[in-house]
Amino acid sequence: MCIFKAMQAVIDLKEIKRSFKNHFWQRKKTVLEGISFEIREGEVFGFLGPNGAGKTTTIKIITGLISPDSGSVRIFGMSPHSLRAKQRIGFLPESPYFYEHLTGYEFLKIHAVLSNLKMHKERTCTLLERVGLKEAMHVQLRSYSRGMLQRIGIAQAMIGSPDLLILDEPLTGLDPIGRKEIKDLILEEKNRGTTIFFSSHILPDAEAVCDRIGIVIDGRIKEIGEMSTLLSKGLSADRITLEDWFVDQVKATTEKNGTIQ
Repeated sequence: MCIFKAMQAVIDLKEIKRSFKNHFWQRKKTVLEGISFEIREGEVFGFLGPNGAGKTTTIKIITGLISPDSGSVRIFGMSPHSLRAKQRIGFLPESPYFYEHLTGYEFLKIHAVLSNLKMHKERTCTLLERVGLKEAMHVQLRSYSRGMLQRIGIAQAMIGSPDLLILDEPLTGLDPIGRKEIKDLILEEKNRGTTIFFSSHILPDAEAVCDRIGIVIDGRIKEIGEMSTLLSKGLSADRITLEDWFVDQVKATTEKNGTIQ
């Protein structure tokens, strides 16, 4: 029995469609084909799919960076463009930009001040320790490795103690130890009551931290449900990418029915 049914929907997307075109003389390319799902309060929701499936476009719509062509988006029951909704969100984009001449401490302190934190020094130091950057807090970001930049990016997303944490490919660039530490950090935030939207194309990462997952392929939701249910249907952690899994599922369906459904 799912323990989340009675909980509030933090994110609610209904029939989201979005198209783009690279040049004005080209036809629009449809990226999202009627995406619908909801994320419940206090859960870790994995949004999985191969590169180019529409994950980042969906995240940009959720955060209000772009608007859908059609459909509805509600965050905490509000518009994603609402300041009240944005104040409750922490966001790590897939390709964050960093001011390379700032130290890790200075970078986080700026975000703490912008978040109106009264004890910003204490919060900054605590987060640097939690993401494993205490020893590098006074080192300029231009000297950070890819994995260290990913850690400082996660720290800035958490600086305001958000109710909703949106992480777009948060484990990119991390070594195995770093991946384990960030997964533990995600579970710690869940235990604190934070709702987490976790985008990835790596199945084992989602299995380790997610309560439910939604699988998006070519702008459409193909599967959505609890991890245990989808694993029993053949979603195996020894797969490397969702694209491989989906191809296998199509092959299995074709062999059984003679057609692709």
